[in-house]
Amino acid sequence: MINNIESQVDLGVKKILQSKNIYIASHIQPDGDNLGSILALGMALKKIKEEVFVLKSDSIPSDFLFLPMVEIIQDYEYNDEIDLFISLDASDEERLGKNKDLIFKAKTVINVDHHISNNNFGHINIVDNNASATGELVYKLINRLNISIDKDIATCIYTAISSDTGSFMYDNTSAETHEITAELIRVGIDKSNININLYQNRSIERTLLFINALKTLNFYCENKVAIIKVTQDMVEKSNAKMDDTEGIVSFIREIASVEVAVLLKEFSEEEIKISMRSKRYIDVAKICNNFGGGGHIRAAGCTINAPINSTEELILNEIKKLF
Repeated sequence: MINNIESQVDLGVKKILQSKNIYIASHIQPDGDNLGSILALGMALKKIKEEVFVLKSDSIPSDFLFLPMVEIIQDYEYNDEIDLFISLDASDEERLGKNKDLIFKAKTVINVDHHISNNNFGHINIVDNNASATGELVYKLINRLNISIDKDIATCIYTAISSDTGSFMYDNTSAETHEITAELIRVGIDKSNININLYQNRSIERTLLFINALKTLNFYCENKVAIIKVTQDMVEKSNAKMDDTEGIVSFIREIASVEVAVLLKEFSEEEIKISMRSKRYIDVAKICNNFGGGGHIRAAGCTINAPINSTEELILNEIKKLF
């Protein structure tokens, strides 16, 4: 495998131009980066190819229904022969959910991602953990294909990058991130509308869930660690969805003393999904790796099959080792 990113992009461009049909998918439990990325690439490739399919891996959170052409994300019947499958923002095959089978059905797989935990499962791996978001890599790929970036594509890429940088607050934001963003703004995107939808559009149901979750907040390690829980019962009583937990863990990290913030989400009695964030020096990806998860140094996640209180103990014990 060629490790040089630019060489991998060149290979990806060549394969895209050679392929008759192209399928694009991303990870389950979608977020702004993966939805913005698949929409941007899907719209771009539809300008030069007739058979481009953007696959649905999971339900789309209401936060992102404002994105242009979001309706092209669909469930499709796979052709007998798949020329090219492009995976975006998925660190491994399992993250693709029901679409992971395409890895084995496609003649060629292009894996585009920015997670340090990516296992390079593609024939071509455009994987750069220095990129702030997969949206950055999609921007480069579209440019290398000489496809014009219109307002709709730019809106999706901007959403991808803004979402994964915490509105350009996180450490992964680089000079190049801002340079790409400047180009997107020059295209004429409506920044105000994007930012209102992403950061100023909390529903009453989400607000109630937020308030109920705060009642579970516990501090450890001299208030350097904060753990908060969301149970199925809390979701039901708030008339909310588990998607409405978006933003809770980042809010907890903003507490002055907190270095590590942890959100435990109860999907079932013994299926707890963990979102973890750090502020300055703790590598949360290393913690999540111990439980089969992964992500970035400052933002990572994993799943533990145990009751929520037991999960809290397991996670806390691992965190304490790093203090």
